[in-house]
Amino acid sequence: MQKQGTIIRWDATRAFGFIRSPDTSADVFFHVRDYQGSVAPREGLAVVYEEIHVGGKGPRAMAVRPAAGAPTGRAPAVQSASRSAPASASAPRPAHPRSAAQVAPRRGQTQRPRPAAAPAAPVLFLVLGWGALLAWGVWAGRLPLWALGAAVSLNVLTFMVYAIDKSAAQNGQWRTRESHLHLLALAGGWPGAWFAQQQLRHKSRKSEFRAVYWATVALHCAVLAAWVGGWLPRG
Repeated sequence: MQKQGTIIRWDATRAFGFIRSPDTSADVFFHVRDYQGSVAPREGLAVVYEEIHVGGKGPRAMAVRPAAGAPTGRAPAVQSASRSAPASASAPRPAHPRSAAQVAPRRGQTQRPRPAAAPAAPVLFLVLGWGALLAWGVWAGRLPLWALGAAVSLNVLTFMVYAIDKSAAQNGQWRTRESHLHLLALAGGWPGAWFAQQQLRHKSRKSEFRAVYWATVALHCAVLAAWVGGWLPRG
């Protein structure tokens, strides 16, 4: 039901106030979100409102607006319970857009340091050395010729599995187990995994995953070098 009253208290700093009406025994609370007038609320302003009761907390005013005939000029400074503030203090200030890089962390919060990525040049030399080791193994007869094609196919497959897992992570779908990714790297797909980590930005920040990944790289290269070098007996 619509009622009429007068604002008897308005706290601009906290954006709420109270209305006194002859139709209600208690003063009626309202927030600036409930105010619809074109002038700022102030003490002594006659208003009309809709009164509601929620949760036994006393009456609350909704759809508060100046009553007909109320002055519509700029409101003077209003007095709060403890201090005065300009009427414009209750008006929302325009937000200034800031990029994520410009937003400082909140007090008490620390930013987790990102693990440093492996330098590209040493890894590329390692990939070239791995390819040369495969080629020498084929030339020396320690590896079959199809091992070169199998290595290329395995790395293409590994890159695709990383891409599929990246898409699944973004869309909340079924993920590929990390153990399967490590098995692909251990089998010889580690160059494709490294390129996927760099190009897709997937699994490139998780330090635990990267530690296991580099362990698979070291183990694979050690076994390959031992086999091609003839240090492992043929079965």
